Amino acid sequence: MSAGASLETVVEALLFLSPEPVSTAELAEACEVTEAEIDRAIDRLGTALAERGVVLRQVAGGHTLAAHPDAADSARRLLARPKTPPLTQAQAETLAIIAYLQPVSRPEIARIRGVSSESALHTLTERGLIEESGRSRFGAVIYRTTALFERLFGLSGLDQLPDASRFDPAPEDERELRERLLRAGEQRAEP
Repeated sequence: MSAGASLETVVEALLFLSPEPVSTAELAEACEVTEAEIDRAIDRLGTALAERGVVLRQVAGGHTLAAHPDAADSARRLLARPKTPPLTQAQAETLAIIAYLQPVSRPEIARIRGVSSESALHTLTERGLIEESGRSRFGAVIYRTTALFERLFGLSGLDQLPDASRFDPAPEDERELRERLLRAGEQRAEP
């Protein structure tokens, strides 16, 4: 660490340079200080940035810099063109199954969705939202979400996923879901 720079300045610079969240231990090693010193520097940096356009966030097991929440509407207008296409319904369903049930195998995903999810799994893997995490005892690939998934969805851990039991669909959505499930059940029952 440079003799003239404060620890908060160096930590801020490291977080600015890192495309991924950086853990306290990694910051301590890079700065050649203790984790307690990093924690104090993080607290001071968080306070200093609170009224700025950039804030300090803790996500995916580390620290990162992010746009201030008050800038969200303006940022959306500025960055309105997505760099990647939005998730399809099949991709979103597959990602939700993996997020809530991980680790989960390809056959389990297909059984839950009622259709093959090969294409969705391939796209989600390519985008870095999911990854293989081994094989089941039957040899099927097992998937889990990645740190990028947590970062993109603003989660500091999977325990921050919305409680699925509190999902309260609108009556039309509930009717559509019920009809889809009944159709899927009927198709499976047919020989």
